[in-house]
This record gives sequence, C-alpha cells and structure tokens, in this order.
Amino acid sequence: MFEKQYDVIVVGAGHAGSEAAAAAANMGSKTLLITMNLQNIAQMSCNPAMGGIAKGQIVREIDAMGGYSGIVSDTSAIQFKMLNKSKGPAMWSPRVQSDRMRFAEDWRIKLEQTPNLDFYQEMVAGLIIKNDKVVGVRTSLGLEISAKTVVCTNGTFLNGLIHIGDKQFGGGRAGERAATGITKDLIDVGFEAGRMKTGTPPRVDGRSLDYSKMVEQPGDDIPGKFSYSDETRPLKKQRSCHMTYTSNEVHEILKEGFDRSPMFNGRIKSIGPRYCPSIEDKINRFADKDRHQLFVEPEGWNTVEVYVNGFSTSLPEDVQFKALRSVAGFENVKFFRPGYAIEYDYFPPTQLKHTLETKLVEGLYFAGQINGTTGYEEAACQGMMAGINAALKVQEKDEFILKRNEAYIGVLIDDLITKGTEEPYRMFTSRAEYRTLLRQDNADFRLTEKSYNIGLASEERMRKMEEKKEKSFKFVQFLKDLSVVPEEANPVLEKRKSSPMKQSDKVFKVFSRPQITMEDVKNFSGVEEFIAENNLNEEMIEQTEIQVKYSGYIEKEKNNADKLNRLEDIRIPNNFDYSKIKSMSYEAREKLKKVQPATVSQASRISGVSPNDISVLLVYMGR
Repeated sequence: MFEKQYDVIVVGAGHAGSEAAAAAANMGSKTLLITMNLQNIAQMSCNPAMGGIAKGQIVREIDAMGGYSGIVSDTSAIQFKMLNKSKGPAMWSPRVQSDRMRFAEDWRIKLEQTPNLDFYQEMVAGLIIKNDKVVGVRTSLGLEISAKTVVCTNGTFLNGLIHIGDKQFGGGRAGERAATGITKDLIDVGFEAGRMKTGTPPRVDGRSLDYSKMVEQPGDDIPGKFSYSDETRPLKKQRSCHMTYTSNEVHEILKEGFDRSPMFNGRIKSIGPRYCPSIEDKINRFADKDRHQLFVEPEGWNTVEVYVNGFSTSLPEDVQFKALRSVAGFENVKFFRPGYAIEYDYFPPTQLKHTLETKLVEGLYFAGQINGTTGYEEAACQGMMAGINAALKVQEKDEFILKRNEAYIGVLIDDLITKGTEEPYRMFTSRAEYRTLLRQDNADFRLTEKSYNIGLASEERMRKMEEKKEKSFKFVQFLKDLSVVPEEANPVLEKRKSSPMKQSDKVFKVFSRPQITMEDVKNFSGVEEFIAENNLNEEMIEQTEIQVKYSGYIEKEKNNADKLNRLEDIRIPNNFDYSKIKSMSYEAREKLKKVQPATVSQASRISGVSPNDISVLLVYMGR
C-alpha cells in the first residue's frame, strides 16, 4: 500500500503542501502527499488570483528556484497586470486573475507528473514522535506511516470553526470537515498554540449583475507572465474585472446585523488579517468613509461565478444579501454562497528555525497558515523552503537558508521566526529593507544558481538565466562604450524636455537621465543593430534599462547589505546562556532566551533588543 518508510511526508495539499511535495520529490526524496480530498489539491480557497504587491515578487522567486506556482499561474491565467508600473522597478508587482478550476487542475497534473511523489487521501489525525524526533504520522483510520521528516501544511483546517452570523460549525473550508488530533499531539510535547481568523466574501452569479454601472478593469495591453521558463506564454486574450463601491445605504444595512455578527458579539475572539479586513470591520474602523471599493472578479473563462473582492464578511446571510443588493450593479444579484469567517489553530513561528524545522521536534517542519501567515504566495514559498530543507536533512546535506538581502522569501521567514506574529502575516514591499535588490525582474539572477546547486532548479533554467545575465550585462557595457554626438542626441533630449548636450558623451550617461527611455536610446546609431545581432529579447532589454537607470541605488543597497552580512556571519552557539550577561537589559535577555537567534544579525532584529544590547553581546562573545 505504501513505501515502508518515506523520506518526506507532507500533510495537506494546499499551496504550501503542493510546493513542499514538489520541491522534496524533485530533489530526489521519496515523498508522500496526504490530503483529506485529492479533488481539492491547491484549491484557491479565497480570491481567484495570484501575485500582487510584494506577493508577485514571491511567485517569481518560487519560479526562479524551480517551484510550480509561477508556471501554474501562467497556464490558468485569465488576466495579467503589472501593478505599480508608474513607480520604480522595485515596486513593480505582477498579478494574474486566475481560472479557479483550471488552477487546481493544472497543479494536480504537474504533481502527478513529478517523479518520487505518491498520494494518499485521508485525514492525518496525529504525529508519531519518539525521543523528540518525528518518525511518522497516524491517520484517522489508524494507519501509521513512517517517515524521516514530516512537513505540516494544515492551512485553516486545524480545529477549524466556520462562522456565518450566529451560526457556527466545524470545518476547514466551506463544505469540508476540520482536522483534529494534531494540535493536541503538539501541545502535549510542549508547543505553544494560538487561534487566528480569516474570512471570505460571497460568491455570486455574474448573469445577475449590471456591469454597465461599474468601472471596467482590463488587463495590460501587452501582458507579461510569471514564469522565467519557456514552458508558458503570455495571454493572447483576457477577461476584464470590474470595480464598484459600497455606499452609506449599504453601510447602514450592514450595521443592522452587527448584533448578530460573531466579530462584535464575542463569538470570534481571535485576530483577523489587518490588511484584508471584513466589510463590517472596515465600516466600523473607518466610520468617516462613506464608501469602499469592491472588485468584481470572474472565477474563470467559462463559469458565471464571480468573487466580490472587498466584501469579506461573517454577517448573517440575509444581511449580506440585502446589503449587496444596494451596491451599484448588484441590484438583482443572486448568491452562489454567502461569505463566512473561519477560526483555526496556528503555532507561533518563533518556535521554528530558519529552515522552518521546529526547535522542539527534530525532522518536523511547519509551512503556511500554521505559522500565522495569510495568502497563497506566502504559504507556497514557505512550503517550498520546508520541502527543500526536509529533503536536504534526509540527504544529510547543509541546510538552505535565504537571507533578507537575497529574497522576499528570506524576509518573510526571518520576520516570522524572529519577531513572531499575533495577526495573520502578509508580505509588503515595505517589509523588505533591500527592496531595490529584490525586484521581480531579477529573481532568477538572485536565486536560480542557488537552487541549481542544491539540486532543485533544472540545468535548462540555469542555462537560460546565464544567457539573460550575460547578454543584458553585455548590453550595459556596450552602452558604456558607445558615444553619441549632440547633433544626434539633442532632438531626443529636446522632445523629452531634458537639457541639451554641448559635446559628445557616452550613451550610458545620457540614458541615466530620468526622462530618457529605452525607446529613445534605440534611436541612437548602433543600438538597434546591437539588439538584433545579439538576439536580445524583451526581458534582457528591460533588465539592461533597470541596470542603467538604477545603478547608483543598486550599488548603495548592495553596500548596506554587505554590512548586514558581516553580522550575519557571526553565529551564536546553540543554547547560549544569556542569563550570564548581567550588563544586558532584562527584556533583551528574556527575548533572546525565547527566540534563540542563530546569528548576531538576527538577534539585532528582535523587538526589545537595543543596539546597546547587541554591543554587550559582541563584547561578551569576544568580538
């Protein structure tokens, strides 16, 4: 029925579990993916979209390392948008609207085509832990399956409780039962657990909407894509989303249900996501606003089901329906299903190492909402990193950790295990102090070689990245060497309202001016010929433009990152006794003792640890 022992067992097949299973199996580990329902692999439980601000960078990082999220996002996309294009490239964030059913189907097909990966449909009811080491899992039917490592990606299923008004019932997602047993096993061996909340809006019948009363939100004129690989292509046709607004009338109707709202009557005690609040939370917290945006998002190419983004709620279904019928364009709306809130167990992530292995139990890894995060992208990257490190542990190889200056993934994991989180964690560009380095366009430069070296990214990906890097850097050097005379440059400069040149100068310097674009530079003699002769594609040309325009900022940030890495290299011994450092503040000693940072750099990022405490620590360590 099963292998006698698996290298890696992955519990749960959401976004985290799917990436974990793919990574471990592709690195050669015998892997088993166990889920309660094989029909719901990589289900988009909430909005039908991937990417967005900072999240798009994460998807590109996953793809650069050989994960599947970028490829599946491309193959199932119905619309592509590059957000923040009016800002600098550090802020550009790709996003796709997805076909929900195709997304899950494409994920399943990718996983089924992955060697070394087995599947099993059943609930994991417990973990088998011996001598502080995980040795397998126990299913609800009583089966015990042995494993060298286990990755838990339980999503919202651990003791999940769904709320709709004053009704509540157990479940991990609408129509699916909750998972029980694992939380008790973990608490019994000393883990600290907590509760979090998230929610989802109603799904409605698109045939009942009047789109003429809404603002159309089309995709990009020239759509891009997520994956760096040649496996996918940009969309040729797209579906539009639409935008409408709530009103004071809508808000008054919603308030009628507040006395039956589990958020306000005390039924829900856990904390929900700050940056994706429910509609009742929004009108309560922002009482001065007379309207809020709603994005009307199709769920696929052919379905009429529509997702009402911005209307997440746990109010009674009759209140949801009455309020939504007062929104412009929704006067005749028909519901497919109401919105709901869900509470679930999570484990504060300060109990993890940077590898996402737990500190208390060897070989046990956590990824996704079990760590207090929110969002498919945040879950997927954790799953990939947990799968990688589980495989490396089995192979008795060095652990794989990404630093804060190397990837948004590194920022996310470091934030979680160093600072913890008391509300669902969501990634933003503002969380990354080196976001000029961590752009969506250069994720392959940053990560493909690292992934290739540990056996995940393919040779084809490595070759493609090297070609892009070589050709774009060669183009930069060409622009540094090429001169342009005033007679040729000034008409372009005048058109862009930039100061004219008095003497010849290098094209690189002219291109560095903020008003000048690549299209302008192509007018200079020799540039178009160089592009054609070297067979440069749009990605290489864009990379060249960014390297020219932002070279100063990039260099400055690299220098700052190098300073940080000097502290990153100073490792703190395991089980270091902070109580002996009497000259350090009491708060710092307590925080350091709890988190047990691996390096001085990590210690410096712990809330309550001051620069003076770090100086004392360095002196004590003889540095």
